[in-house]
Amino acid sequence: MGRQVVSPGPAAAHAFSLGLKAGAILGLGTIGGLYWAGVIDLLFAGYALVCLFPVYLVVLAAGLSVWLGYDKDATALRPVYRQE
Repeated sequence: MGRQVVSPGPAAAHAFSLGLKAGAILGLGTIGGLYWAGVIDLLFAGYALVCLFPVYLVVLAAGLSVWLGYDKDATALRPVYRQE
């Protein structure tokens, strides 16, 4: 039996958006909580916000996209033609 291709619907789009927002709040809260607890200093908290937090968001978005069915493989590619 072949694999049925079903595109994600509006519920998946809402779940992706909500997951990114929740992940961003969780990440910022974790950095703030670690700074407030004295586990990390201000310099590392700034480094985490500027350098590590964007990478975390990209990994989070990639994980959510695979989980919600937004991932595509080579069979989803189509040739592109220029209109004249």
